[in-house]
Amino acid sequence: MLNILICVLCSVAVSVFLKLVRKQDIAVDQAIAVNYVVATGLTAYFLNPDMGDLSKYESSWPVFAALGLLLPSVFLVMAAAVRWVGIVKSDAAQRLSLFIPIVSAYLIFGEALSTSRMVGIGLAGVALLCLLVKSEKGRANGSWWASALVLLGVWLGYGTIDVLFKQLAKSGNAFGGNLLITFVLASVLMWLYLLFKRTRWSTTSLLSGVLLGALNFANILFYVKSHQAFKDNPTLVFAGVSLGVMALGALVGMVVFRERLSRLNIMGVLLAMASVVCLFYWPVLTGLLPK
Repeated sequence: MLNILICVLCSVAVSVFLKLVRKQDIAVDQAIAVNYVVATGLTAYFLNPDMGDLSKYESSWPVFAALGLLLPSVFLVMAAAVRWVGIVKSDAAQRLSLFIPIVSAYLIFGEALSTSRMVGIGLAGVALLCLLVKSEKGRANGSWWASALVLLGVWLGYGTIDVLFKQLAKSGNAFGGNLLITFVLASVLMWLYLLFKRTRWSTTSLLSGVLLGALNFANILFYVKSHQAFKDNPTLVFAGVSLGVMALGALVGMVVFRERLSRLNIMGVLLAMASVVCLFYWPVLTGLLPK
């Protein structure tokens, strides 16, 4: 359970970092660029993937290219979401993205939808709508559209990334090698973007990226370790991490940063948690019902 706890803490810590960057005058795009350099180095050191034969990765290059572009892009969208709508909604939207691979498997590959998946998808859809609701004042000044777009971007972006990583897993290559190539491409593209826009470099921003990279990689490392520790019960890891991030994110956002949520927003967070429980523990829930 310690691995799951550390994974949850690192995930929420990334959101806290993104929340604080504006107050500390940190350029988030520079921090993200350094983050991928650090994550690349840590992946090579701790996961030690065998990169002796790159030809075995040739069939996956289109997926690598898509991930290399999406990872930094969606990270920037996540940063905007945390800044505009807060940690609570952003973390919930990110975790709700786990339903996108399920829907895509049904629509694209014709996989059957079980009762638990249908109930979970239904609750997730309602939860997302509740998270998008904003006050009349927010809708009147036009900020609602920007907030809704970044939340949808987080949800759709991370869901697409999840689908692409699942496609890489089907290639049969080791996770460490896939992750290393993805991080290298994301790093190269992010640095090219910064050079193209003639960035004014900030030492503080670049150094903060080291912390972001360490947190980002630790989140992934302890997620993998959690699956290794509970290899016979992966459901515990999926549900534990998702529920843990949403619960801790809500606590930190509302208590530490005083984020204001409407009743519908709070209901959205609770429904998001319920959707995860239904997805992974439907047999347990139905077993509690009177027969």
